[in-house]
Amino acid sequence: MIVASGQGLSASEVATRIADGRTNAFVQDTSRSVRSIIRANVLTLFNGIILACFLVLFAIGRWQDALFGFSAIANAVIGSVQEYRAKRALDRLALLNAPTARVVRDSGEAEIDGAQVVMDDLLVLRAGDQVPADAIVVGSGGLQLDESMLTGESDAVNKVQGDRVLSGSVVVGGEGTATVDRVGAESFANSLAAEAKRFSLVASELRSSIDRVLKWVSWIIGPVTLLVLNAQMVALGGWDQALSTGAWRDAATASIASVVAMVPLGLVLMTSITFAVGAVKLARQQVLVQELPAVEGLARVDMICLDKTGTLTQGDIVFDEAHLLTATPGWERVLAWYGGQNDANATARSLASRFTTPPGELPLGRVPFSSDRKWSAVVFADGMWVLGGPEMVFPAQRFTGPRYTHLAAQATDLAATGRRTLILARGTPTGDETVPADAVPVVLLTFRENIRPDAADTLSFFAAQEVSVRIISGDNPQTVAAIARDVGLDAAHGFDARNFPDDDGEFLRTLNEHVVFGRVTPNQKRRIVVALKSAGHTVAMTGDGVNDALAVKEADIGVAMNSGSAATKAVARLVLLDNRFSHLPSVVAEGRQVIANIERVSMLFLTKTAYATLLAITFGLLLLPFPFLPRQLSVTDGLTIGIPAFFLALLPNAQRYVPGFLRRSLTFAIPAGAAVTLGLGCYAFLAAEQGIPEPEIRSGSTLILTIVGLWILIVLSRPVTRFKGLVIGTMMIGLVVIYSLSDTRDFLQLVDPTLPTAVLVLGASLTSIGLIEVVRFVHRRLARRDAGRVAVQSTAK
Repeated sequence: MIVASGQGLSASEVATRIADGRTNAFVQDTSRSVRSIIRANVLTLFNGIILACFLVLFAIGRWQDALFGFSAIANAVIGSVQEYRAKRALDRLALLNAPTARVVRDSGEAEIDGAQVVMDDLLVLRAGDQVPADAIVVGSGGLQLDESMLTGESDAVNKVQGDRVLSGSVVVGGEGTATVDRVGAESFANSLAAEAKRFSLVASELRSSIDRVLKWVSWIIGPVTLLVLNAQMVALGGWDQALSTGAWRDAATASIASVVAMVPLGLVLMTSITFAVGAVKLARQQVLVQELPAVEGLARVDMICLDKTGTLTQGDIVFDEAHLLTATPGWERVLAWYGGQNDANATARSLASRFTTPPGELPLGRVPFSSDRKWSAVVFADGMWVLGGPEMVFPAQRFTGPRYTHLAAQATDLAATGRRTLILARGTPTGDETVPADAVPVVLLTFRENIRPDAADTLSFFAAQEVSVRIISGDNPQTVAAIARDVGLDAAHGFDARNFPDDDGEFLRTLNEHVVFGRVTPNQKRRIVVALKSAGHTVAMTGDGVNDALAVKEADIGVAMNSGSAATKAVARLVLLDNRFSHLPSVVAEGRQVIANIERVSMLFLTKTAYATLLAITFGLLLLPFPFLPRQLSVTDGLTIGIPAFFLALLPNAQRYVPGFLRRSLTFAIPAGAAVTLGLGCYAFLAAEQGIPEPEIRSGSTLILTIVGLWILIVLSRPVTRFKGLVIGTMMIGLVVIYSLSDTRDFLQLVDPTLPTAVLVLGASLTSIGLIEVVRFVHRRLARRDAGRVAVQSTAK
């Protein structure tokens, strides 16, 4: 059928509609707004606590102890700047990735940006296109749309003249024209996007775990502050005396020191920075990350499903050879007609290089290609010509006999060499979308695909990282298996998806037993992803075609090729902008680096939160003076946690993701915090018993905390590489410098220890260090046990 044509809008009509604002322009950020970034980094509960403490110290004239306030400000500024830089990079790449639309204007066809479509534009729709705006069909040549992204119905919908097509739906067959009647925010897809595509954090174990810790701290920080304040007032002679003499200022300062130490502000900052840096690093490698927290999800992937065409192969189909089966006149002209159609796919287009003379007559009818039946047909005066997969055109249950048995065997042999096969058959027109019962195979066609040169190395990486691979394709399973073997996969045979069992348990067993699956429909691709996820796998799905969109959307991490359909790119978490499959190892490695490094850094910050909380409770219950000034804690935090954490969070790390991030972190942090508390508590108690002055006790406590904190840094940095050693060594030099310079010593109120104090400092430090070594030994055994359990479960899957 000839698609209805039209003149389209004139240039003046387009200009009038643009002036009236009747365009398809619709701003939908791919990342967070500037306002939300600033709000998330500034207006937080703990920033409020820090600000209140900061203001109290200024009000009582203890500005020297308000250093942590500038640190909190720096955290907020750095976090905002990092996320804004990531936003700019992502938005810039997303702009380059904007979808296009085909319209008729001034009687000529033009390809424009989707945002430039205006009201009453005449759209030209072909297979693979995503409809840019709501429209009414004015001409249809077997036009079929997949509206599953909008309605949830997976079956393709036939569209004829007068039917409505909705923005966001995808053309899966035929072609047509449609007049736009709703644009911009009023279109169906954009009205949904306003609600459904607002910025939201993807499932993130890191974020949820940190939020849980912050919630716990927020519940206890008030009571602990009152407990410490009471202890300080009592230690200063009681509430009445402290209030009357002004000593309450010292009590308030000590209480604020305990509060500030409990807040893991740096952990929130480092998580945001690591996400942002990971996304920017991937952007430089031409990988568009749609949401920053999605970087973490990459670390969890243990199963990756790959579409063959465009992923393992370059997607360029080259005609190979025609194997004549039945001498039938006119078959070359029919193939030339197939190769010259506007909606021809890559395989059909490759026919045009060999067959150049189409029939001199117009077709009498047509059956457009469908992803489900995997064949198409055209009717000429001499009969109905069917082009499709041999096993789909001539299924064994319908066509029997020596001719068809020989055809099946020949097609199988050719497919086993890695060549794609199609059959052209002729029969009597049926009047419906079925293969004629008298269809005769005329010619067997073979095609070749060029394998990506980086495919084998990429799959080797996944094997080394214990990431399982499944190849799912719409092509002949034996063809796909042959290509899989060429890239190093152990795939003796491909499984035909038409034989998938209906039972979910048997279906999953089939997925576990086979690596390659052919003749897979779009719904089956989605079913595969859903089944693997239900079995406990974290699934990544790559694809480029319309038939991959459902599975890409369903996967934990959907990866689309930039050369693919607009629909697939729209639902993917990641888009490979230069279509290079070899970026996937970098993508997975970046995600693993993020979560592994944040887990290591979190142990530093959570250990500080643990010992700060335990110290506050211990000294509060024992009614002992808190052994630190806020300024002293600011320095120890910077040397043992803040500065080194920044470098540790960005180091390369290919450690396999193991679930249970928070539990593992706390199993180290809480016992290690208790070890620090025990050493400092014993030191403070014994020092007080010997009558050592309070400034000297504080100096010794600061020295103990710095020494033990540096040892915790060493423990968590093992194995200590040259770079890690440089960072740790620099922090040690910083400690020496701080204690050597008189100005810094005076500012921090540090005094030289006497012999009794030095002995107590040495004893407390060695005791805490010994206990921390025991904690780390036990912790590593528990971590290995968890990793072993996960490996066993993964093997069982």
